[in-house]
This record gives sequence, C-alpha cells and structure tokens, in this order.
Amino acid sequence: MEVDAQLDSSTSHTADPRRFVLRRAIDVSGVSGTGDVAEGVEWSDGTVALRWRGKWATTVVWDYGLDALLAVHGHNGSTVVRWLDAGRPEG
Repeated sequence: MEVDAQLDSSTSHTADPRRFVLRRAIDVSGVSGTGDVAEGVEWSDGTVALRWRGKWATTVVWDYGLDALLAVHGHNGSTVVRWLDAGRPEG
C-alpha cells in the first residue's frame, strides 16, 4: 500500500504547548486534596490534557480548553492554574 502524505500548510501553529499544575487552596469535594492536585498541558490549539494526581488518578482531555476545565473544577476560585514554563503568566 502506498501512502502519499503532504503537510497541510493552511494550518498555522499558534503557540507552543505549555505545562501547568492545578493548585487547590480548599478541597470542596473531599476527594482531590489541596496543593498541586493535577498536572496538564495546554496544546497549541487550546485543547487541554489533564492528569489528576493521587489515589484516583485519571487523565482527561478538555476539547474546549482551560475555560471549560475551570468551569467544572475551579470551585469558585479555590483552584488556580500555575504555569510551569518560564516566561508564562500566572492565571
């Protein structure tokens, strides 16, 4: 079988992937604890891959990015994103 693949030049690279942790001041659910509870990557298209730490570790992909993730897991400001890569703003 022959495959003829070409690079699609119409897709532009918007940003490098960037690493982060989710930091919790208060554990409102009583499940994930406090401190750095998950680690993740925001990909160049805005998609987020998140790996929960702890006993019930799991990996989740958020197609709608950090806004969607924080809408579910932000707990009214009890969870913040701490960027790990140098030169990135805290959020």
